[in-house]
Amino acid sequence: MKPLNGHRFKDGDEYSNIIVQAHNDSFELGCCRVLAERNNGENIGRLIFIDNIYDLESLVYHHKLVKIQDEFLNLPLLLERKEKIHEVFKNFVSNLTYDLNVYKNTFDGLDAEFACESDVVRKVLQQAIIKTEGPAFFNFLDQKMQEQEHIVKGFNRSEHEVHGFYFRTQLWDMIMGAPFMARTNLKPRGYAGDSEMMSMIYSADYRGKTTFFKLLHKHPINQPAAQAVRNRRHAIAKIIREIKGRTREKDASTLKLLSVACGPSKELEDALLTADDCRNLYLALLDQDASALLEAKETICQIEKKLNTKLEVDYLNESVRTLLALPHIEAKWGQFDFIYSMGLFDYLTPPAASMVLGKLYQLLKPGGEMVIGNFHVSNPNRYYMEYWLDWVLYYRTEEDFTNLLKGVSNAETKLFFEDNKVQMFLHVKRKD
Repeated sequence: MKPLNGHRFKDGDEYSNIIVQAHNDSFELGCCRVLAERNNGENIGRLIFIDNIYDLESLVYHHKLVKIQDEFLNLPLLLERKEKIHEVFKNFVSNLTYDLNVYKNTFDGLDAEFACESDVVRKVLQQAIIKTEGPAFFNFLDQKMQEQEHIVKGFNRSEHEVHGFYFRTQLWDMIMGAPFMARTNLKPRGYAGDSEMMSMIYSADYRGKTTFFKLLHKHPINQPAAQAVRNRRHAIAKIIREIKGRTREKDASTLKLLSVACGPSKELEDALLTADDCRNLYLALLDQDASALLEAKETICQIEKKLNTKLEVDYLNESVRTLLALPHIEAKWGQFDFIYSMGLFDYLTPPAASMVLGKLYQLLKPGGEMVIGNFHVSNPNRYYMEYWLDWVLYYRTEEDFTNLLKGVSNAETKLFFEDNKVQMFLHVKRKD
């Protein structure tokens, strides 16, 4: 152990109280014990707290003392929640849990039958089971979704939250085994709909450690809401190609595009198909998630490599707050011929959505166009997303959507839907 102020620590030494000074604050951490270790031939050590368990990362980086055991303070409130659950919903969840376990045990039993086979043989046999028995399991889940919707569709917002929590608590082990469901619930980047979730929806394949979990992963990705996400990718790519084509016919000036909450930017793979598509083009890709921008950069690199060309791209690690905070944002970012955002507005309250839309309008050149996506209130998978995936959106009607632009003058607007009629788009053209 390295001496501190002339004192040498020994393995097993105990101290009645440790006081930490951080940014003029003093934190008493209580009793601890020294644990001596060796690393690369050097004596090192750790302090193990005896009475409490602390989140030291929070203390070091956020100067906030958090006890891990504090989670138990919430237990009485969490346990009380079940008293607010409607009996019919409890019965539904109980029956669903039993049925899912029956399906899981059956699929797991089949997996066990060929567990000793080679990887190639296991893969072929698993695909056969998915092909023959998967549709029946999907039909079962579809029926349960309809039954669940019938029970919960009259609930208010508070009831949805309480019943959703109860539902996910009861089915947590099932949910955690399906990669897509696990990610939407855990939200490792702090929000639903992150770029990795989008990539899962785009690939639409089977993932999971067992046949059962592969099917449970695939089912939500097969739904109309997920298909709408895939459809919007192609719809935006088509619009980009149309605008690029119109610009090419007029002149050779650079076409400036801005993607807001860009995610992995996979739509650009569908929009930029030749080296000629990449000429006279400037892209600004904006996202608050640095990891999403790295994935967008990888998408651009793949396009450049495939087409043997270079693209002019700026990656903007900015948030909605930036859009709202700057009074004259066009002075910082310039103006664009085309702005689009596929999923951001699904997470914005009406006041925030209206303000952001107004800011984006400022960034349009005269004659410029903007296409903004938003899920429609008729989304048939709304309760599936909220209860199974913990994925809550702000849904809008056509009127709700167009009203977001009420304060903007000289705007020519129209609405259109992707093929599944789940997601709508507001097309805005700046006339002045």
